[in-house]
Amino acid sequence: MGVRPPVLRGWEPPASVYGPGHRGVDLGASAGAPVRAVAAGRVLFAGRVAGRGVVSVALTGTGEPPLRTTYEPVRASVAAGEEVTAGQVVGTVEATGSHCAATCVHWGLLRGDTYLNPLSLLPPWLLHPGPSRLLPVLGVPPPRTGTTAGADTGAGSRSMPSGR
Repeated sequence: MGVRPPVLRGWEPPASVYGPGHRGVDLGASAGAPVRAVAAGRVLFAGRVAGRGVVSVALTGTGEPPLRTTYEPVRASVAAGEEVTAGQVVGTVEATGSHCAATCVHWGLLRGDTYLNPLSLLPPWLLHPGPSRLLPVLGVPPPRTGTTAGADTGAGSRSMPSGR
């Protein structure tokens, strides 16, 4: 499906409708990298806004009004009205038009006029990758083993050093 891009700047909701904040997430990406739809939906817009390429997708089955994702700056490879699937390439990252210090994709999520955190669309395992770590449990006796439930037959008993 592709690589997991780093989050360069997270979602910082404004205190008021017109207040300062960051109404999306900036994902690190190199110019020309594919941009994929996070979920299935219908392309609402694919074109230029204020000199930047923008793709907007209304997500299928997300209520009324539907959730809407936006991606910019993106050179669209889809057209308005087109159905897209989760993971489908909707365009490529443009070399210019990013508001990041490095090239990035600004990914937004809205319901109506309300901005939401786009990372909320991702499963927790994707947000917090890495191996599971089992830590030792101290002060808990080892489980009993034996042929009768609850009976300690001595099978599997452990000899602990006495420290002498």
